[in-house]
Amino acid sequence: MPRKSRLILCYLLLSATLVLGQPGASSAPLSSVPAARLAHLRRGINTSAWFSQLGDPKNYTKEHLQQHTTADDIALIKRMGFDNIRLSVDPQPMFSRGHADALPAEYLGYLDHAVDMILQQHLAVTIDIHPESEFKQKLATDDAFVEQFADFWRALALHYSQLDPDYVFFEVMNEPEMRDRYRWAGIQTKLLAAIREGAPQNTVILAGARWSDDDDLLFVDPVRDANVIYNFHFYDPHVFTHQGATWSENYWHEIKDLPYPSNRESAEKALGSVADPVNQLQVLRYGLEHWDGARIEGEIAFMADWARRVNVALLCNEFGVYRLNSDAHDRAQWLADVRTSLERHGIGWAMWDYSGGFGVVTKPNGKAEPDPVTLKALGLGAETK
Repeated sequence: MPRKSRLILCYLLLSATLVLGQPGASSAPLSSVPAARLAHLRRGINTSAWFSQLGDPKNYTKEHLQQHTTADDIALIKRMGFDNIRLSVDPQPMFSRGHADALPAEYLGYLDHAVDMILQQHLAVTIDIHPESEFKQKLATDDAFVEQFADFWRALALHYSQLDPDYVFFEVMNEPEMRDRYRWAGIQTKLLAAIREGAPQNTVILAGARWSDDDDLLFVDPVRDANVIYNFHFYDPHVFTHQGATWSENYWHEIKDLPYPSNRESAEKALGSVADPVNQLQVLRYGLEHWDGARIEGEIAFMADWARRVNVALLCNEFGVYRLNSDAHDRAQWLADVRTSLERHGIGWAMWDYSGGFGVVTKPNGKAEPDPVTLKALGLGAETK
């Protein structure tokens, strides 16, 4: 073979090696999250309306922060069989534009106390930055605000970097509201870099561009950081899981007792409670699509296959059914179908939520009362007294 031809052949072989890797390299994990650390995120619960979801920052009073969720609540979460808490944190009460890295000591002290209560029960904690929509919209349009948010995250990550990284996780942001998936990819990468500067060892949780949904997570290209977990939320079909809700789609509040699993006949019976024909069609589609355990398994199996294909760790840290207008046993069946499918594929989960509208406990007289039907659906039900 002429020398020139040999050189060309060597170049092509080298190029193929760089693209395809050595034999078996394509199966090498991109994730370096230790299995023991991932095991701390198997069965979680979200604490809502404690450090987030109160709207005006003035609502985060000392009394609220100290009394909404107490050490007794955290101890109950442990006894019910959960192993981690997703602690949702609205950044606004701590965020000062112009010096976002200057975290207010008093407020941070309340957050520290909450984290300490969780860790004292040997529960893992995810510090989930959970802003209101207005904050998210600024990120979508204002590059300077993104830089400020990175400063905030760097300082917050540094503050918690001395805690055991096997038990303390950071979630970049809950449910982004970005129409531009490419912009979110850039923002998330920048925020991840800022977190890494503050906390090199902690595992960081990433999400897709719109509402942390599974569709948008599939769009994400794995980042050049192996110490991350990719996360999605699962509320499908929303027409069932959010019946009675007064946010997002307006017609949801009209729906009541829509059954699960779904079929055409039961969906048609519910049409009369919905005024607009466009929305009636959404209810009918729910029936026609035959949502049941097999349908849910198909959706979650697809996500699990994606994670295996790109070799990343996967988590589902929100799923649930709004209690107000849903039948308790249908709600439990949906929870059980989602939970068992996630566990079948080795995906850790966190239900939404502890004591709010989707809750695993109710507080009719201010005292938490576990719901045995929900606990059973979650495969839990340990001693709660």
